Amino acid sequence: MIYPALGFFAVLASCLAFNASAGEMPRYEHIFVIVAENKSFDQIVGSPDAPKLNSLAKGYGLATRFYGEVHPSEANYIAMLGGDTFGIHDDDAWYCVPFKIDPYCAYSVLPGYVSHSISARSLMDQLEEAKLSWKGYFEDLPAPGSLAIYDPSPSHPDPERPMLLYASKHNGFAAFERVRQDPKIAEKIVPLGQLRADLADGTLPNYAHIVLDQCDDMHGLYPNAATKPPADCIPDSSRPELMAALIRRGDAAIGTIVDEIMTAPVWSKPGNVAIVITWDEDGRKTEGAQGCCGFDPAAPSNFGGGHIPTIVVTNHGPRNVEDPQPYNHYSLLRTTEEAFGIGEYLGFAGADDKGVKVMTPLFAVQDGALGAAAQPAR
Repeated sequence: MIYPALGFFAVLASCLAFNASAGEMPRYEHIFVIVAENKSFDQIVGSPDAPKLNSLAKGYGLATRFYGEVHPSEANYIAMLGGDTFGIHDDDAWYCVPFKIDPYCAYSVLPGYVSHSISARSLMDQLEEAKLSWKGYFEDLPAPGSLAIYDPSPSHPDPERPMLLYASKHNGFAAFERVRQDPKIAEKIVPLGQLRADLADGTLPNYAHIVLDQCDDMHGLYPNAATKPPADCIPDSSRPELMAALIRRGDAAIGTIVDEIMTAPVWSKPGNVAIVITWDEDGRKTEGAQGCCGFDPAAPSNFGGGHIPTIVVTNHGPRNVEDPQPYNHYSLLRTTEEAFGIGEYLGFAGADDKGVKVMTPLFAVQDGALGAAAQPAR
């Protein structure tokens, strides 16, 4: 166990104290999902370089067996919004199709390559049909509604910032056709700075998806003539001091976002609010179990993305909980659907036969209350 004082009996006691034993998911007004990058469970949980994240994991809820879907990053972001990777298993741009020759379609000539533009239904469709709101907040997004692949980039340089801070491979929304075609896209895909304003004036969406830039999300940038990242933004696993600095930077950046949410008026209101901090994949591609809950070790686009941390912080929910149930991003999608009262499960989110379950022990609320149904953001 990660925290010796907890373990099975602590989880059981918490489930009895809350409303988890019946398996009934409470309604949530707001869910914030913060996605970080390329770190394994054991790189974060128990690490002295991630004090804020460990404090949240210990004080609130920690999923101890949570997995990504695939390597590399992009398809994991798509999976948590669409319930499938849709055959994608690279980081090519959203407009790439088989045999397209383009600098951002590097793998398009390989066998089995699929279109990276997805026409399938997504969580965003579900939320809008339920008259609930959503918004993606992206650090270093060049402009509201931007579909840029990177920024700064060779075509849009900024001498004050390293190249490639914003990366669309970490923006799962961009892959879905209906999102790109939405005339209100500039109101829904926004720079991270908008979050502070929305917290202050109470115009938060029901579902908020938050992605920091490639320095602050623990991904890091490799130094070269164009990029020139700061010393705490270099993902060099051969130099432990650099990896530690990258994790410390991400811990501080994520901690700032969490603190801003938890000190905003929404946190102290009667409605249920959750902050989920998850990662896309274990960037080290370690040996052993790589996935769960709908993964297929033989499938190039769904073979498992490794064991990753996932922390759930709630305003009215459980405290000091470790949940050992196997979960992945499909489980997180199903949990989000349940929390908003959506009766449809997209793709693998509905794969009961493959062990996909709702993360109820981490979202249960006190005194058996299920909470009010989510209301459209005002």
